Amino acid sequence: MLFNSFSFFIFFPIVAGLYFLLPNRFRWAWLLLASCVFYMAFIPKYLLILGVTITIDYIAGLLIERSEGGRRKKFLIISLISNLSFLAFFKYFNFATGNLNLLFEWLSLSYAIPWLHIILPIGLSFHTFQAMSYTIEVYRGHQRAERHPGIFALYVLFFPQLVAGPIERPQNLLPQFREPHFFDWDRVKAGLSRMLWGLFKKMVIADNCAIIVNRVFDFPTQFQGWPLIIAAILFSVQIYCDFSGYSDIALGAAKVLGFNLMENFNRPYIAGSISEFWRRWHISLSSWFRDYVYIPLGGNRVAGWRLNFNLLAVFLLSGLWHGANWTFIVWGAIHGLFLIISRLTEKTRNFFRRRLRLEKIPAVHGAIRAVYIFLLVCFAFIFFRAQTVADGWYIVSHLFSGGGQIIFSPNPILTWAQFVEAVNLTWLKAGNIILAIVILGAVEYIRQRPSALEYFTRQPVWLRWFAYDMLGMWIFMFGYFGERAFIYFQF
Repeated sequence: MLFNSFSFFIFFPIVAGLYFLLPNRFRWAWLLLASCVFYMAFIPKYLLILGVTITIDYIAGLLIERSEGGRRKKFLIISLISNLSFLAFFKYFNFATGNLNLLFEWLSLSYAIPWLHIILPIGLSFHTFQAMSYTIEVYRGHQRAERHPGIFALYVLFFPQLVAGPIERPQNLLPQFREPHFFDWDRVKAGLSRMLWGLFKKMVIADNCAIIVNRVFDFPTQFQGWPLIIAAILFSVQIYCDFSGYSDIALGAAKVLGFNLMENFNRPYIAGSISEFWRRWHISLSSWFRDYVYIPLGGNRVAGWRLNFNLLAVFLLSGLWHGANWTFIVWGAIHGLFLIISRLTEKTRNFFRRRLRLEKIPAVHGAIRAVYIFLLVCFAFIFFRAQTVADGWYIVSHLFSGGGQIIFSPNPILTWAQFVEAVNLTWLKAGNIILAIVILGAVEYIRQRPSALEYFTRQPVWLRWFAYDMLGMWIFMFGYFGERAFIYFQF
């Protein structure tokens, strides 16, 4: 079930309404049932996969807590292997098969491994990592094993963040399932307004940017020059509004019900360095890899060569986590190299910064850094969006060639205006995208400034509701209503 679907528009009010009508002792069961229905709207039988992993992790948590010495680690390993096995089979089996078959062909071997016709369960990477964080935290002694099987199942299945996160830690989410949540109109209003803002980012900005992005990235060899640059920049806007829009709806829906989920984005495109970007982008995943991979590898408390290895290893794993395609691995490697180069050139950059006296004009310096990092992120996202590494390389190698001409084979070269017409992107829609992005920047600024946010909340009720109504009308008039799936829907 998609957040931007009519079915969810019916589903959520029913779930929230009955949740507050039921006695507190029955609410966990209602949320668990609703979460199962939400997940089964995709492929019902895949709920059994979750049931198996939930059972294994629930038992493993109890056994880890009751055991001592090497037995604790044994039960942890069993839990981790079971989770990673499901992830490897559904997400990476055909990827590995394809690469092995290519290797056999290169070696002139006639043997070929057959492909399996399987569909990736929705949100598999997200709820797998969330389940793994539970057993790891129990093993480390930071979390008591959950005794109630239904509460633990709800921790994994909680529908607002089931499909695309944020990836919650048990210390934050599990206790909230036992807390009584009363109907609070101010909290409900705040949650609904955040859901509305998430829908605006998804349906008005992300889905309209996708018109250009899909046309260019699906047939990249038909273009060269500035159309490729525009598509790369627009994809960076699209993926941010798509993914953070999902997070806004998830956090807003949870807030309506009385739950507080962790923030997953914090204005990543104002970051002044790649490391800062990753502290602001997909925060729940970044912190997951930091706590469970990077720090156990030694973090930054190791020799220089080992630190570089740790950074590259973490981002290669992060790329592989995102998808079973070499494009994601290349994307992860690029970010790992960005961090390594940043670390190695830090003294040189500081020297030029002092020589140019940029510290005396911090606003200009900050803007230069933000634009520079944004362009680096856009460059890396080319491979994230490209269908193949070859397509990604074509785009990178043709960004500044051809004078911006569009090769629309087998037709003659088209102008940009003709391309806009070809993809049915009217000037009104193009103006809507630009204006919506400007509004996005303004709202992001206001939400991060307590004084500005407080000023807005002090305005008359009619004015605030007028702003909400205008946002709703904007979605109705310019939003994409084709139920386009979120980018991270099947990650």
